[in-house]
Amino acid sequence: MIRIALFGNTHQASKSRHVAHIVGALRAAGFEVSVESEFAAFVSGGLGISLEGCGVFSAPDFSADLAISVGGDGTFLSTAAAVGPRDVPILGVNTGRLGFLADVEPERVQEALDAVKRGTYATERHALIAVDTGDSAAAVPPFALNEVALLKHDNSSTIEVAAYVDGALLTRYVADGLVVSTPTGSTGYSLSAGGPVIVPRAAAFCLTPVAPHSLSVRPVVICDDVEIRLSVKSRSGRFLLAVDGRSNSVADDSEVRLRRAAHMVRVVKVFHTAYFDTLREKLGWDGALLK
Repeated sequence: MIRIALFGNTHQASKSRHVAHIVGALRAAGFEVSVESEFAAFVSGGLGISLEGCGVFSAPDFSADLAISVGGDGTFLSTAAAVGPRDVPILGVNTGRLGFLADVEPERVQEALDAVKRGTYATERHALIAVDTGDSAAAVPPFALNEVALLKHDNSSTIEVAAYVDGALLTRYVADGLVVSTPTGSTGYSLSAGGPVIVPRAAAFCLTPVAPHSLSVRPVVICDDVEIRLSVKSRSGRFLLAVDGRSNSVADDSEVRLRRAAHMVRVVKVFHTAYFDTLREKLGWDGALLK
């Protein structure tokens, strides 16, 4: 029997019908289902949906053959963090907005679960960034699937970020911040800051400045087999360190070291098995052809 670990967004009460449909489909499929404790409380208490026959676990203490993330890409990122180095594939059901990672729409859940039972799906391996601040007391997530961003505090002026690649100075960015993204994260914050789209299989990181002081400063794509060392100067003495959107206030005497993590995240693809199909659909590139 296939063991499913179910994770989900606990702030989407308006999507209760989707959650009820997904839970019902999992039961009908005959999977052994365990639900992450916070999501279980939200589903049974907040939404009033029965989880009879399902187990409950507290992340990261679980064992499963497949993880299912119900929400948007943010929920998928949280699920990936909980899965960690277990090498458990993750299927994302999109009840959010864009859905690059969580790309199964709720109305197609039954088809997706049938594909899981048959084993007729593809998996993509996505690289992560390992994050080290040298401060064991800092509550900074250790891995990023999308990006690591060093940002100014809301009420501060620009910050200076000195970036070193394998010990060699790249440049000193004077900007609102700097985003270091994986190929997965290239369609996220980095893209909105002017960075390029990078296909998931590319062994690369991208350094994208946020609102740089100099117009000559541009995104840089580098190989991911290097160590990136970042140090910050700011007037406030602190900066924001955001790992996949989870922000921490950090003193600017902290040095941030980034490198490719030893493990990867396995993303299940049922319908959009070709990356460019996803890209065209999500970015609206399927325009009408000229005649």
